[in-house]
Amino acid sequence: MRCLLIYDIAHDGARAKVADACLDYGLERIQYSAFLGELSRVHQRELLLQIKRRVGRHEANVQLFPLDEKSWESRRVIEQKQKEPINGNMVV
Repeated sequence: MRCLLIYDIAHDGARAKVADACLDYGLERIQYSAFLGELSRVHQRELLLQIKRRVGRHEANVQLFPLDEKSWESRRVIEQKQKEPINGNMVV
């Protein structure tokens, strides 16, 4: 099942460990504190246990949203990327 995981963790070390756990489970970073990917229900539980261990006693807010196909298809995305400079000059 496609899942979105987001978090707010103030402690740098704990935040890095959580990001590593998400990457270890094959999730793709889509924003600084947001990951997206396919996770079975078993892997969802395992990942949340890993995250809980890695956060330890630090303050954290971690949320995992399973997304059904209808929810995924109805998402809206705005993505703008900065244009690459040519010879040190920005392309407009």
